[in-house]
Amino acid sequence: MTLRTDLLPALAAFESAARHQNFARAAEELHLTASAVSHHVRKLEDRLGVVLFQRHARGVALTAEGRQLADAASTALSDMDNVLGGLKRSRDEDAVVRVTTVHSLTYAWLLPRMPGFTTLHPHVRIHVDTEMALTRFDEGGPDLGIRYGQPPWPGLSAQPLMDDALFPVASSRLAGIEHVREAADVAKLPLIADLSRQGWQDWFRSADVRGVRVEERYSFSDTTGALMAAVQGLGAALAREKIVTPYFADGRLIRLPGPIVPTRASYFVVYPSHRRLRPAARLFVDWLLAQREHPAPPVPAATQGTAPPRRKTAGT
Repeated sequence: MTLRTDLLPALAAFESAARHQNFARAAEELHLTASAVSHHVRKLEDRLGVVLFQRHARGVALTAEGRQLADAASTALSDMDNVLGGLKRSRDEDAVVRVTTVHSLTYAWLLPRMPGFTTLHPHVRIHVDTEMALTRFDEGGPDLGIRYGQPPWPGLSAQPLMDDALFPVASSRLAGIEHVREAADVAKLPLIADLSRQGWQDWFRSADVRGVRVEERYSFSDTTGALMAAVQGLGAALAREKIVTPYFADGRLIRLPGPIVPTRASYFVVYPSHRRLRPAARLFVDWLLAQREHPAPPVPAATQGTAPPRRKTAGT
């Protein structure tokens, strides 16, 4: 006989009753009454023309025909459950965006903007990877990234996000900062560096400071480490405009005298050119590119000869 859709509720009730060997437990599982389960089983027996359960005072027991149908129904429902679960997981995965970028940009630029994306797309989940190693965009890897550099990158589509610029910064508590009046005076401070290709030598050259010996007292692999060293008063750091903004906002760092030098590298949104972006990733890319229309706060004027604030003592 051909399976009709009106038999599906009866098959579900039968499968549960067969698994529990009890109509009352099946009713509890299916949120039905025991009489409703019994009615479904009777309907199935009438349609098939066979007895599926032997009824007795202590409950029910499957007949040979009932056992045969129970095995088939259990397998079919299990297969269906696996397919439905897979479809749900696939849908949930489509709502996840995996992004790779560096820690410094995540902290200073991306995170402050993320509430705006969440408001627009509350169903999308974001996974951010800030590993230092250059990420491979293979199957199972990130959907997109924000890279600082100069394209082309083989296998990646790259869309420009924003340019950047360099200038020196320090804590207002740095010893000797009160004597810094011009760019040449910066060279007298302990210098902090990171692994950027454009460093102190480039900045002093652009500032037309000649004949100074540039000695980097501290070096960090990550820009955030260099800026935090400056916050602690270890020296002056060469900061990128897009990264240092939060440090100005709360007064942890100030800008030192000298020029603002455009960087040779820029930020790009990148993603694999060999595969199509999933819908959620496309939403995130479009949102990132829209951030180009929201300029960053202006860079504060350079602070010259600023004495560190006095520490309070008892009675003051």
